[in-house]
Amino acid sequence: MSSISIEDVKKLAQLARLDLDDAEVEKYQKELQSIFEYVEKLQTVDTEGLEPTYQVNFLNNATRKDEIEDYGTTQASLLKNVPATEDKLIKVQRMVG
Repeated sequence: MSSISIEDVKKLAQLARLDLDDAEVEKYQKELQSIFEYVEKLQTVDTEGLEPTYQVNFLNNATRKDEIEDYGTTQASLLKNVPATEDKLIKVQRMVG
């Protein structure tokens, strides 16, 4: 059975740059130990013959069909609304130096 010591928690806190007092270190040591015990329990479960679960909400191909929308306008009519164009593109001032 894996266990985590107070020193392990202090080392983890140091690596994570957490400033924990003694009460917090003890609290997190108990919580992490509980997590380790649960993981060990899960490792004993027989999963032989079970398919992996990739998705739990049973959605199938949740996509929409691509459809072209015609808004009744043209590129030329839209470019009439901009101050400057060049080669059918909107011309803007240089942004980088």
